[in-house]
Amino acid sequence: MITGSEFYNVMCAMAPLYFAMFVAYGSVKWCKIFTPEQCSGINRFVSVFAVPVLSFHFISQNNPYKMDTMFILADTLSKIMVFVLLVLWAILFKSGGLDWLITLFSVATLPNTLVMGIPLLQAMYGNYTQNLMVQLVVLQCIIWYTLLLFLFELRAARLLIRTEFPGQVAGSIAKIQVDDDVISLDGMDPLRTETETDINGRIRLRIRRSVSSVPDSVISSSLCLTPRASNLSNAEIFSVNTPNNRFFNGGGGSSTLQFYNGNNEIMFCNGDLGGFGFTRPGCGASPRRLSGYASSDAYSLQPTPRASNFNELDVNGTGTPVWMKSPVAGRIFRQSSPKMMWESGQRHVAKDINVPEKEISFRDALKAAPPPTASGGAASMEEGAAGKDTAPVAAIGKQEMPSAIVMVRLILTVVGRKLSRNPNTYSSILGLVWSLISFKWDIAMPSIVAFSIKLISDAGLGMAMFSLGLFMALQPKMIACGAKKATMGMLIRFTAGPLFMAAASLIVGLKGSRLHAAIVQAALPQGIVPFVFAREYGLHPDILSTLVIFGMIVSLPVTILYYTLLGM
Repeated sequence: MITGSEFYNVMCAMAPLYFAMFVAYGSVKWCKIFTPEQCSGINRFVSVFAVPVLSFHFISQNNPYKMDTMFILADTLSKIMVFVLLVLWAILFKSGGLDWLITLFSVATLPNTLVMGIPLLQAMYGNYTQNLMVQLVVLQCIIWYTLLLFLFELRAARLLIRTEFPGQVAGSIAKIQVDDDVISLDGMDPLRTETETDINGRIRLRIRRSVSSVPDSVISSSLCLTPRASNLSNAEIFSVNTPNNRFFNGGGGSSTLQFYNGNNEIMFCNGDLGGFGFTRPGCGASPRRLSGYASSDAYSLQPTPRASNFNELDVNGTGTPVWMKSPVAGRIFRQSSPKMMWESGQRHVAKDINVPEKEISFRDALKAAPPPTASGGAASMEEGAAGKDTAPVAAIGKQEMPSAIVMVRLILTVVGRKLSRNPNTYSSILGLVWSLISFKWDIAMPSIVAFSIKLISDAGLGMAMFSLGLFMALQPKMIACGAKKATMGMLIRFTAGPLFMAAASLIVGLKGSRLHAAIVQAALPQGIVPFVFAREYGLHPDILSTLVIFGMIVSLPVTILYYTLLGM
């Protein structure tokens, strides 16, 4: 039976954490002390410094040679049970799927162990539970969060393949190369896909960032322009170096592209561009009116008003931008999309993905493939250039995916890059390495280092709760996903998770206070990291947000209820 003093000890441990959270909530919601930009800075400090140092502090003090094997096995078994059941549900039932598998696994098995679990369990069951919680934190950071990130990247890769290579085309992809500046497929940064097909029909896919340089073959052999709306109609484009009543020569010679601006007119002087009718004064042909945005343009702070470049290529008077002659030997095509691309002699196609429709950028002179025909293939370049209409896309067959080896290599590449930029990865690994060294050879951390770490880690717990309060205050509503989904999420978080943990604990033979501690920690509020992933990858962030916010409020009475029932 729980005594009054034991209940008071629990409240003494938890009240300061909730005090920090509600102070932050009131400072933003009612007092307007912090702006959203300032809140972002605080959250940045917490995620980059406070929480990683807090993790390192706890992990480095835990003896890895005295791990509670049965407790760890029970926690691992409970997560495996949930994962296997969700996989079977996703495979056997139409209502399942990878999306809900990821979300439900996050909700059922990944609580906020570091911030809430350590102080709560320590107050309920004693100091030895701190080591148990730290062991679970290590497993979460190294194994379970990595698995979760792998699933998110798998989902993102499947979406990319389905979008860019519908039908059976994806089955021909033999290699996927990811540029070094592509950190993830989460869609936070616009991406571009480029493909090359060999004589055997095998496709080599390259994934690049949209802001990367254009393909080498395009740079060396073609001119890429992205039609855009005029910045006189609120679609502003900024340029650093718009010519004004001067003649620019990139170095002289007939092969140099030159620009001349006089009375808002720009002339192109290049042997290859003569076919367009663009010449400098004195070269013969009268120049056409251009937008004033050429290859010397970039980004700056001031807009340069000019007409749209949608009429730069309007040489047939129909109002439709059409290239009449390629400046190189390649072929070209026309499609309904405002994006165009020169096709060189080799088969090389680039496509934009994850680019908002309103994003207008010269540097994003990205490419698109010819429109598919009714037979499922791409329209020929001649048909596109001739303006022939292609029939609507018919059935493209069953969706295929690249081989498992190709997909695994792709996902491991981006997961590794993502983890390499996560401070918690380094804090967990360094803390584990130091604890292995320290407890093996009885080496104490230098006092100057230990006190420096302790200074930040002592503030880390309070700052983490403060950051949660700021997050709550910045949300438009507490229950973002609706009452029905919120209720289901709460039931899974506070009932299904503890039930699976209890079953796994009984299977491995866990008893006494360790069994009680295992069940209570499974009823902790939703972890923050799964919500961060859900927001980055755009997968049910409203549900995870609600469970983080509302779960923090509900978790205290729920965990006390479990504590009371288990103590009877």
